[in-house]
Amino acid sequence: MARCTPSGSKSRGFTLIELMIVMAIIAIMVAVAVPMYQKSVIRAKESVLRQNLFTLRTVIDEFTYDKAKAPQSLQDLVQEGYLRQIPADPMTGESEWTTIQEDAVTSVNQTEPGIFDVRSKSDKKSLEGNPYNEW
Repeated sequence: MARCTPSGSKSRGFTLIELMIVMAIIAIMVAVAVPMYQKSVIRAKESVLRQNLFTLRTVIDEFTYDKAKAPQSLQDLVQEGYLRQIPADPMTGESEWTTIQEDAVTSVNQTEPGIFDVRSKSDKKSLEGNPYNEW
């Protein structure tokens, strides 16, 4: 819609106030959307971490029951065909995990203890407040 200016000519642009209002609305929407997006990315990484830990622990158990001894390293799982590759820790972005060795007394093969559990190497805390390296 054309507007009349004090000089009588028609202007087809927006006023400065209209532009500032639109920019303020956009800024408010961005300020609300960015934190929600960041939390959804963290939730997705946490979900992948849970799945990777579940898979690694399941495969370690299967290896232990099949071979009657625990794996000495995570690479043993790949070499024996239990995994195609060691999954990456989504919190660190690396395929390095903290491995927990079983106690010789409780191991399947009393002379050769191996990996009992895996954990993340991340020192960050989850959205729930507990550290990833305790999962």
